[in-house]
Amino acid sequence: MAFYYSEPSHTFGEYLLVPGYSSDQCIPTNVSLKTPLCRYKRGEEPRLSMNIPMMSAIMQAVSDDKLAVALAREGGISFLYGSQTAEDQAAMVRRVKSYKAGFVSSDANLTVDMTLAQVLEMKEKTGHSTMAVTEDGTANGKLLGVVTSRDYRVTRMSPNTPVKEFMTPFERLVYADENTTLGEANDLIWDNKLDMIPIIDKNQCLKYMVFRKDYTTKKENAMELTDSSKRYCVGAGINTRDYAERVPKLLDAGVDALCIDSSEGFSEWQRITLKYIHENFGNDVIVGAGNVVDKEGFRFLAEAGADFIKVGIGGGSICITRETKGIGRGQATSVIEVAQARDEYFKETGIYVPIVSDGGIVHDYHITLALAMGADSMMLGRYFSRFDESPSDKVKINGTFYKEYWGEGSNRARNWQRYDLGGAQKLSFEEGVDSYVPYAGPLKDNVAITLAKVRSTMCNCGALNIKELQEKAKLTLVSSVSIVEGGSHDVILRDKFTGR
Repeated sequence: MAFYYSEPSHTFGEYLLVPGYSSDQCIPTNVSLKTPLCRYKRGEEPRLSMNIPMMSAIMQAVSDDKLAVALAREGGISFLYGSQTAEDQAAMVRRVKSYKAGFVSSDANLTVDMTLAQVLEMKEKTGHSTMAVTEDGTANGKLLGVVTSRDYRVTRMSPNTPVKEFMTPFERLVYADENTTLGEANDLIWDNKLDMIPIIDKNQCLKYMVFRKDYTTKKENAMELTDSSKRYCVGAGINTRDYAERVPKLLDAGVDALCIDSSEGFSEWQRITLKYIHENFGNDVIVGAGNVVDKEGFRFLAEAGADFIKVGIGGGSICITRETKGIGRGQATSVIEVAQARDEYFKETGIYVPIVSDGGIVHDYHITLALAMGADSMMLGRYFSRFDESPSDKVKINGTFYKEYWGEGSNRARNWQRYDLGGAQKLSFEEGVDSYVPYAGPLKDNVAITLAKVRSTMCNCGALNIKELQEKAKLTLVSSVSIVEGGSHDVILRDKFTGR
């Protein structure tokens, strides 16, 4: 007969941390969130560690090169979505690896024949008031001019006014060539009292923009995640089908880590993929695998050579695997069991294989709970999809801004490789939804708030690093009544009366 677990599986929202003794050293500024990304032997250092325990999910609506740069600046790593051609994905990797701090690629571009109405529409969509006018309307086309909010007056101009009539033409621009350093570019900005200067190549094609605001707000970030050449670190998702074609292109582009993207990782397909990569490209290539929810799944992937293992099935906010297939497990229970298996494996073999909690994070404090339960880091989708840097569109609905967010198992993404078990190359049924999430602003600001909460809670538990948290944490299950008690209750909030 079937095996039955004696206890129900639980989610993060069913647990609370119980405070422990805090010494006078337990202040948030003393807390280190550094965490390993790949397997390592006892007594050795991992080949790659993150400075914060946050990865962005392998999703079309989440991880592109723009978000990868923003997250690497904060100390985490993005895994660029794999549901695109190998060539396009490798090009994204190259853009991250070649990114120069302070040099911004233009993502709001116009042509001379576009209208003021289209300018305003793009401004609302992207949030940018400075836009390049290029010959073909692309970010690297021949630069013909620039439009800023100083170039037009909405109340005195027709919405049909063409861009060419009010843009600042190239002849009147102060610009610099592609060999200009950031310091030289900033000197030009200050000397000419400008807000921005474009960087162009010898053919007048736009390469980057350098903004005054970036100079005035930029501070050296000691947390940024870089490789030995001081380039931002970036990961990429792969599948168990075209890895022989995709992996060489990604490695050639300079990718720092790979991760097999699959809804269920306890499979021979993943073992074959891991073996191929390590036999053909060496054991120094970092390859993660998953997802699994129990100790057997962890042990299988660890012995197959996975450098890190993702934990979680059906817990993502846009995932409907559980309701369509009846497969999955509560995220908290999954992390607890897999963490125990990881520790047993480390004790037996002397090899530590990090685990990544993937899914189920609804509130910021769930990150701290997952770490306390044994996770080394989180892979987050919905969390990052809300930010300016995610690749999805920002839309306005009933006066409120949202970002589009869809699952890889949705009809929109049609990422059949993530769910395929060796059958036809199509998406037989959906395991994800197409949705909206409330727009939250810049990644940097939101990550700073989230990590401030994590550090503060760790101090409440008497822990100054993640390993200490896992050793000292005391967790308690809470009842449904306790959950209600944990929020505001039995009061009437002021905004019910004031509207604020």
